[in-house]
Amino acid sequence: FRLALIQLHVSAVKSDNLQRACELVREASAKGAKVVALPECFNSPYGTQYFKGYAEKIPGESTQKLSETAKECNIYLVGGRSIPEEDGGKLYNTCTVFGPDGAMLAKHRKVHLFDINIPGKIQFKESETLSPGNSLSMFDTPYCKVGLGICYDIRFAEMAQIYGQKGCQLLIYPGAFNLTTGPAHWELLQRGRAVDNQVYVATVSPARDEKASYVAWGHSTVVNPWGEVIAKAGAEETVVYTDIDLKKLAEIRQQIPILSQKRCDVYGIEMKK
Repeated sequence: FRLALIQLHVSAVKSDNLQRACELVREASAKGAKVVALPECFNSPYGTQYFKGYAEKIPGESTQKLSETAKECNIYLVGGRSIPEEDGGKLYNTCTVFGPDGAMLAKHRKVHLFDINIPGKIQFKESETLSPGNSLSMFDTPYCKVGLGICYDIRFAEMAQIYGQKGCQLLIYPGAFNLTTGPAHWELLQRGRAVDNQVYVATVSPARDEKASYVAWGHSTVVNPWGEVIAKAGAEETVVYTDIDLKKLAEIRQQIPILSQKRCDVYGIEMKK
């Protein structure tokens, strides 16, 4: 099946972001994409100072539009972090998924908050305004089961391993790595998660905006279960297409059967919630 990653240029105007995102989703659908993913924070600038002002409840204006577009295009739409989600007085970094009938199939709240300090380069603390999610999120399609993470979640290998154990063959991480962590770890982490679990890994970033207060790395990418980069964007706004070949995935798992060779009598990782 064809997967499309929409590397959107994000402005400060929410309505413009939403309209442009839906235009590109329709374009991707017209080119045969069956699963379409939007980047982290596609509907607002990325920064703790913006989250409260752009926050919405779910369901709300943005998720309603995503639902309608998924139904119109008859696709599975992974809504990046459409907006900071407001619920019970707390804000969450949330990714919603809608099916071809417009129904919401999953709502993933970012489990690991991006709190880092690299002296002289970047300091960021999502926990100043956001609360963490407390569960992992998967959804089924006629093609395969898909596991979800958001950006910083990709650094935690245990999460991807559990998705693999639960039968996921594709992991999608809407993300917004920056100009410090992007060149160093963006591709490395994706290839590691793919090889470790013999799954496809897709990451979808906003386009780079050098004038923004937080500059995203871009380079939305798809990696196959052999660890090969099979599709990759540059820094500009674009749509990346790739065909997910589940026959190839099955062949790799047969050739190197690590999933059946795990020593569960010696070690194990479990999902608690």
